Amino acid sequence: MTDTLAPTVSAPSSTASSASGSAGFPTERRVVTSIPGPRSNAIHERRNAVVASGAASGFPIYIERAHGAIVVDVDGNQFIDLGSGIGVTTIGHTDDSVVAAAREQVGQLTHGLFTITPYEGYVRVAELLAEHTPGDFAKKSVLVNSGAEAVENGVKIARKYTGRKAVAVLDHAFHGRTNLTMAMNYKSMPYKLGFGPFAGDIHHAPNSYPYRDGLTGAQAAARTIAFLEKTAGASDLACLVVEPIQGEGGFMVPADGYLPALQKWCTDNGIVFIADEIQAGMARTGRYFSSEHFGLIPDLVLSAKGIAGGLPLAAVTGRAEIMDASHPGGLGGTFGGNPVATAAAVAVFDSIESRGLLAEATRIENTLVPELRRLQSSHDIIGDVRGIGAMIAIEFVQPGTGTTTKEPNAAAVAAISTYAFQHGVILLTAGTMGNVIRFLPSLAVTDAQLLDAISVIEDALATL
Repeated sequence: MTDTLAPTVSAPSSTASSASGSAGFPTERRVVTSIPGPRSNAIHERRNAVVASGAASGFPIYIERAHGAIVVDVDGNQFIDLGSGIGVTTIGHTDDSVVAAAREQVGQLTHGLFTITPYEGYVRVAELLAEHTPGDFAKKSVLVNSGAEAVENGVKIARKYTGRKAVAVLDHAFHGRTNLTMAMNYKSMPYKLGFGPFAGDIHHAPNSYPYRDGLTGAQAAARTIAFLEKTAGASDLACLVVEPIQGEGGFMVPADGYLPALQKWCTDNGIVFIADEIQAGMARTGRYFSSEHFGLIPDLVLSAKGIAGGLPLAAVTGRAEIMDASHPGGLGGTFGGNPVATAAAVAVFDSIESRGLLAEATRIENTLVPELRRLQSSHDIIGDVRGIGAMIAIEFVQPGTGTTTKEPNAAAVAAISTYAFQHGVILLTAGTMGNVIRFLPSLAVTDAQLLDAISVIEDALATL
C-alpha cells in the first residue's frame, strides 16, 4: 500500500458489540474522520522529515492506544485489528495480565544482562518452553530479542553441533531481515533487493503448495529431498529450517505427510530439523506450536512474536545436547531475555492455560472459515481458503482462472485491503505474488468483530 489513500468517512458499525473493554473504550469499529485523519496526516508529515523511508508503514494512521482486538488512532477512529502487529499481540492488545506483570517488573528490575547477573524470569521462561515445545526429552533454551535473531542463533547452534556449514530452506519462506536471514528469504522485494552480498551456503528447495502444485505430501517431500540431495548434498547440510505453516509466504499449509517425511530424512542424515514457529507458534493455531498439527518433533524450535504479549522477546529451544554444543559465552546478547519481557512472557503462558486460549483459536477458525468459503462460493476471484486456528488466508486469482491457470490477482488484494482500512478494518497482505490476504487476529477478537470485518470485506468485493 502507498502512503496516499483517498479519505473515506464510514458510519459506525451496527453489527459489532458496543460493550466497553477494560481499556475504557467501546470494542466496536468506529470511523469518525476521513482516514487517515487530520492528526495522523500531521504526524505523518513530521515522520517523513525524520524517519528513514525504508521503514515505511502500510497504513499511515498513528495509533494512540489499543485493547483486545481494537486499536484507536490519534483522531479517535477505532479499527478492528486482524493483524495483531503481524502476529505479536496474540492474546490481545494491552492484555491485563501482561500489563500487570510488566508494570510490577519495571518497578523491580529493568535490566540485568543474564550472562553477567542472571535473574529468575529468564529461567522460568526456559522452563515453560521446555514444557510446551514438542518432544519428551531434555531441552534447553537461549533467549534473544527478535525472530531474526532466533533464526541466526538456531543456524549458529546447528552448525556448531554438526560441524557442517550449509543451510536449507524452502521456497516462499521468510526468516528475517539480517544478512543471514535475508539470504534465507525467498522473496527479493522488498526484503533483500540491493542489500547484498549475502551469507553463502544457503540452499532454497521446493516447498509443498497444495493449491498450486497438486502434489501429495509424499510426492512433494520426494521432490524437496531430491533437490537438496542433488544441489546441496545431505552430508554437507547443518540444518533444514522450516515454517510448518508459512507466514509471509501466504499461510501455506503443506500436504499431509510432507513435513514428517522431511523430518525423517533429516534425522536419517544427521541434519538438524529447525521449526521456525515465530509466526505460527504460541497458541495461534489452537496448539502451543503449529508443529503439533503435523506430528513433528523438531530438534530446535524458534519462538518470537506472540511469546511476550507485545514486548520484544524470542527464543531458541531444543534438544539439550544440541543446545549445549556451543561453548560458554558463545550465546547471548545485551538485551536478550530482558527481565520485563520475560515477566510478560510468563504472564502469556499463564493466560493461555488459565483462560483456555487454545480453544479460542479454534473458535476463530470455526467463525472465519465458513464465512470466507461463503464469499468464495459467490466470488470466483477467491481461489483458495486455507489455514488453521487464528491463522487463515484467502488467495486471490484472476476471474475465471481459479481452476485452471490460477493467475494471481494482486490488484484485488490491494483494493480490498485499502477499502477495509478506510472503513475501519486492518488487514494484512501476504504471498510471494502479493495475492493473499491473511487473517491474524488476536485470540481476544469476538465473533461479532469478526463478522463485522467480514461484512466490510464483502462490501469491498462488491466494489471490484
